[in-house]
Amino acid sequence: MILYIAEKPSLARAIAAALPSPQKKEEGCIWLPNGDCVSWCIGHLLEQAEPHQYNPAYKSWNLDHLPIIPTDWQWQEKANTKKQLGILKKLIKKATVLVHAGDPDREGQLLVDEVLHYTKVPAQKLKNTQRLLVNDLTPSAVKKALSNLRSNNEFAALSRSALGRARADWLFGLNLTRAYTIRGRQAGYQGVLSIGRVQTPVLGLVAARDKEREAFVPKNFYQVWASIQTTQDAIFQAKWLPSEACQPYMDDENRVLSLPLAQNVANRITNKPAIVIEANYKQKKQPAPLPYSLSALQIDAAKAFSLSAQQVLDTCQTLYERHQIITYPRSDCRYLPTQQHKDAAAIIAALTRSGGDIQQGAENADASRKSKAWNDKQVTAHHAIIPTTQAHKAASLSKTEALVFNLIARQYLMQFYPEYDYLASYIKLEIEGGLFEAKGNTPISLGWKALLPSKNKCKDPEDENQNELPKLSKNEELWCIQGQVQEKVTTPPAAFTDATLLAAMTGISRFVTDKDIRAILKETDGLGTEATRASIIELLFKRGFLMRQGKQIHASQTGRAFIDCLPKQLVTPDMTAKWESALNSISLGEASYQEFMTNLEGNLNQLLSASRDMPTSALQNLPPPTKSPFAKRKGSTNKRTTGTRKTTGTKSISTKTTSSNTKRRSKAPS
Repeated sequence: MILYIAEKPSLARAIAAALPSPQKKEEGCIWLPNGDCVSWCIGHLLEQAEPHQYNPAYKSWNLDHLPIIPTDWQWQEKANTKKQLGILKKLIKKATVLVHAGDPDREGQLLVDEVLHYTKVPAQKLKNTQRLLVNDLTPSAVKKALSNLRSNNEFAALSRSALGRARADWLFGLNLTRAYTIRGRQAGYQGVLSIGRVQTPVLGLVAARDKEREAFVPKNFYQVWASIQTTQDAIFQAKWLPSEACQPYMDDENRVLSLPLAQNVANRITNKPAIVIEANYKQKKQPAPLPYSLSALQIDAAKAFSLSAQQVLDTCQTLYERHQIITYPRSDCRYLPTQQHKDAAAIIAALTRSGGDIQQGAENADASRKSKAWNDKQVTAHHAIIPTTQAHKAASLSKTEALVFNLIARQYLMQFYPEYDYLASYIKLEIEGGLFEAKGNTPISLGWKALLPSKNKCKDPEDENQNELPKLSKNEELWCIQGQVQEKVTTPPAAFTDATLLAAMTGISRFVTDKDIRAILKETDGLGTEATRASIIELLFKRGFLMRQGKQIHASQTGRAFIDCLPKQLVTPDMTAKWESALNSISLGEASYQEFMTNLEGNLNQLLSASRDMPTSALQNLPPPTKSPFAKRKGSTNKRTTGTRKTTGTKSISTKTTSSNTKRRSKAPS
């Protein structure tokens, strides 16, 4: 008997629909006519054991207990899914062949693997377990995946990486949250001071940006522009390039701060000859942007529609599971397997029946084109988010679903359009001994840009490139009609928004202060994962550490005060970014899980020592949280009740549960 173990009921139904009929449905499973069976998890059926299960004394929060580091890690059965786990236990024991059908990512790999290990599957059966990778829930795609089963052993490193992440979050969040909450109580603070391996650096990023904005002092600076006339009476603008002699009058970004200097230059060049010392004209092509990963989609949806990261993730899950019109959404990949190109014609045909602008875009797409997105070397367990052959169902979507789906569909269709073709022009002039330059981009053929909304095709007001520059030759003499001074004001760094905070989490190397750590990071290394970033941001809002002002995201008074109390190592992304890079290396089989955990434990001990050495006065002035940090959410499948009571003194606190780093994604039944 073959037993297919899906991550959730909706995936199990999709697998069963691609297998022979008639089928018999029983509680917790679907039997196939040949005696094989499809069953499912309901998200995580297991969770990390609570501290008191290792030692009853850990029910109370006490500094003397820390660090709590299990020597023999344990799982515990989740109370609300025990029945399904019991069904799986019996089926796993009965099966001769197991097929792992978790979602195609780290979390999905661990989710089923942990059940197999918890149920003590014999070594030989475990070795023979196969892996089913489903990125698309349509029957044709599932059938194709069923014909391409792989050995589950190939994904052991992926599972170890997810396990390392889960245990790191448990160790870091539990120990440090207890430590700082106890120290806060000693200082008279009555809230829970939650610390997370990822959430605290994210809060630190926002708090640091807020402080930078408040400390910012605007400065006036000046640009000089020359209006240049050619011998054919064409007019264009050239910008002054200040020389080294002007450095005393400039800031670190080479902006001129002296108005008299700028006025002097403008006066000197008016009604004077301008000599062309360089004139370059190059025809360039810009390829289409790659299809979306989840983070890239969340960033664009936030910019275009002000949707939060969580809204986009929830919408994508609906588009994937209920409507089946997009592929697996929790993807960190922006490439596609070359074999997938065979489905392009069918997907484009479905989009031609989807209605609206997407339909017109699909009608003009050339399915024979193959952009750089099709690259097997860049694809891991999952590929970019794209439409499926069920895309014609888009007409029945809600407003938000349609907005998100149209972004995904448009980005996919761009792969079947020509490159954007334009002429890049550059002219350098000498006027009265000073240098001036002009840049221009002249569209030749819009190509994939034809799919963008009209406003996106317009010139950016901050872009100093001109639409068209005249054709000139070196040493040609022109005339400067007038020099003009343009006054500008420096602006503070922009407050974070959903889009820019996600972008910061995705490409964290820009915010890492340690040069050695920055050197080992890739551009794609980030804080958290595609699946967890949205929930981390939402968690900080729920705990009252972040707040919104329109589209802007700021640290609350409590959040800022708390960050000010913590050591730099906890509030900067350096340490966590390094860990994320290590976890990624583990998933690729390039690093050791054991080495990662050993380093983490050593670092944890240092941080706990810092919390003990911190004077309680640092926490005395913390404002109370703006809302209950652990308020129950209606309908949540990932709820934990947290109650605290003060016992004798302030050193020991009893609680019903522990605080973990970040909520791992909720796996609710579909």
